[in-house]
Amino acid sequence: MARNPCSDKDPGTRHTRVPRWRTRVLSGHNGFVTSATQVSNAPARTLPNRPSMVSVGTMVWLTSELMFFAGLFAMFFTLRSSRPELWAERSGELDIFLATVITVVLVASSVTAQFGVFAAERHQPRRTGGLLSVARWGMVEWYILSFIMGAIFIAGQTYEFAVLVTHGVTISADAFGSAFYITTGFHGLHVVAGLVAFLFVIARAYFSVKFTHKEASAAVVVSYYWHFVDVVWIALFGVVYILPGLI
Repeated sequence: MARNPCSDKDPGTRHTRVPRWRTRVLSGHNGFVTSATQVSNAPARTLPNRPSMVSVGTMVWLTSELMFFAGLFAMFFTLRSSRPELWAERSGELDIFLATVITVVLVASSVTAQFGVFAAERHQPRRTGGLLSVARWGMVEWYILSFIMGAIFIAGQTYEFAVLVTHGVTISADAFGSAFYITTGFHGLHVVAGLVAFLFVIARAYFSVKFTHKEASAAVVVSYYWHFVDVVWIALFGVVYILPGLI
């Protein structure tokens, strides 16, 4: 018995019904008239169920960024192990309270960014109610709030840097200063890049005539980056601010 090639279905593919037309010959008043009718049980055409290439590319890039920060953590621990007494002395100069406050703000901005993703996924770029009706906010409003929170984080970090410099903790002063400013400074640059990405997505949604899948995908990709920046900071906060007081 011949095998039907359409009987085997690849579980990794998505099947789309393709209409098939059957021609019938009818007898008309002056002869024959052909009529085409659509048959619903047509053979299926398979389409690959592939993930978004933009999302895949973003994940690959974030993996490389993770390796970069892993190198910074390795540098931090190496320098700390070589001068533990210096770390014990200099860690007392850090403003743990301010660092805790801006950490909470940054983590909260990740939550608001995710609400913006939810709005983008339902193709709601702008709010549908009053400004105080948070439940009706769109992607733009949530991302503006996330941008403000990220800017507060950068302002708090800049203020701490300025205070530490007045206390003699500079990047060239000693190993602690070098490790502290390099790790937290590079993270701060990544936060600034995230703020620029927020502005780009907000402007794109604001000036677009129609909010399409491309605008929604851009919003989702920016949220991936922002969540990554938040997770890295949580690790930095634990290593730089909390760990010295425990060891």
